[in-house]
Amino acid sequence: MSEQTATIAWQGRYFEDFTVGEVYRHPLGRTVTTTDNSWLTLLTQNSAPLHFDAHYAKQTQFGKPLVDSTFTLALVTGQSVTDVSQHVLANLAWDKVRLPHPVFEGDTIYSQSEVLSTRDSKSHPEAGIVRVRTIGYNQRGEIVITFERTVMVYRRGHGPEFGTVEPVWDEHARKAIR
Repeated sequence: MSEQTATIAWQGRYFEDFTVGEVYRHPLGRTVTTTDNSWLTLLTQNSAPLHFDAHYAKQTQFGKPLVDSTFTLALVTGQSVTDVSQHVLANLAWDKVRLPHPVFEGDTIYSQSEVLSTRDSKSHPEAGIVRVRTIGYNQRGEIVITFERTVMVYRRGHGPEFGTVEPVWDEHARKAIR
């Protein structure tokens, strides 16, 4: 087997890569499970039975448990990382969070973000400030969450690097991959 140079996969945008008005459709969808909802309510000590008591939830207008909205916020934020904040120095704010439709166990959530503004950071010359509007929607195309997020993103050539270690091709490694 010959040694080859690996192609580096997408590693996210730096401050210089953002253009106001661009829309990024984030590549990964995620189906929400009962376990996701149960774990989040346990981890956050959310005692609202609407999220974890099927008998209680059946008596509500929804007829079944709702997914905790903070899970939806975290999931959609996470989906946006590859495009928006892979090179984040700091997450600065979530604003204008809206939840126009409920999320239920079994829904698959997708998302996209639009760049609203960019500016230089006054306190960190190695970074800039980016504000995006992100929407999350379910498999029916219903918007389940919208929010604006402000992040401080490193400029290219600044901040930590990742994925730069090359494999050592010794005889043991060559045998292992044959």
